[in-house]
Amino acid sequence: MAKQTANLQPRDVPEMPWQAPDSNSIPHTAAGDQVRYGRDLIARTSYYFGPKGKVAHISNGMNCQNCHLAAGTKPWGNNYSAVASTYPRYRDRSGTVESIEKRVNDCLERSLNGKPLDSNSREMRAIVAYMHWLGANVEKGKKPLGVGISSLKSLNRPADPEKGKIVFAEKCGLCHGADGAGQPDTITNVGYLYPPLWGPGSYNIGAGLYRLSRMAGYVKDNMPYGVSHGNSQLTDEQAWDVAAFINAQPRPDKDLSKDWPKIDAKPMDYPFGPYADTFSAQQHKFGPFDPIQQAKAGRKN
Repeated sequence: MAKQTANLQPRDVPEMPWQAPDSNSIPHTAAGDQVRYGRDLIARTSYYFGPKGKVAHISNGMNCQNCHLAAGTKPWGNNYSAVASTYPRYRDRSGTVESIEKRVNDCLERSLNGKPLDSNSREMRAIVAYMHWLGANVEKGKKPLGVGISSLKSLNRPADPEKGKIVFAEKCGLCHGADGAGQPDTITNVGYLYPPLWGPGSYNIGAGLYRLSRMAGYVKDNMPYGVSHGNSQLTDEQAWDVAAFINAQPRPDKDLSKDWPKIDAKPMDYPFGPYADTFSAQQHKFGPFDPIQQAKAGRKN
């Protein structure tokens, strides 16, 4: 009698979050030197481009890795895993197809409240090389698990800056200061140990983290220092509220007249009109956001 084999089905294997390649594996070649320089530019941007910058004085003194944690390698820490795989790509904010260089300069002008780099400069070429090295094993057109920032479920109420003020005092003020001015690096006298979250040295109103959903997802998985995705100290409500408190504080201005040329493409939490709906700028900034999303879906239908 022939032995029967069970009809075995392959077991579902959970997708693992993206892990950055080990920086020690960067080759000791001219190309590897370029990648290492790009990594250092991300980690120590202020040293090169800050008010006392070695190369130029074009930024506010923050480092790129103040927003893109661990030099852009931390899962759910606004990492660079999908940059090489998804750029060039169309972005609604500019209404154009953008290159990696354009995206990098956007961060310099918005998050670092600075000026753009020449796309052909040694520094830009190094930054782009580093991002290509980081994403070398990511399939073209794909975004791996752990890319970017988590999207939290919207609240059924407006995010509350006053509640967020309490969360900030308990969880954030020790590092970023009660006045949100951060802690300068007094050892090197370059940049910050902990960056400013508002005021003249922080990101301007055009930065991605000025959108509440981005800031809320970011702090949920990454703040206070040492937490990670799935190991947060904040509830979703606390994350939304502290994001509201931070983004209710004063910060540098920016000309946004060319952003979102297609008005209906504006995100739910973009706090500047005009809008394709009748919701107020206040609601677009603090929520509740579900009615805005539902109205947008209704327009599409």
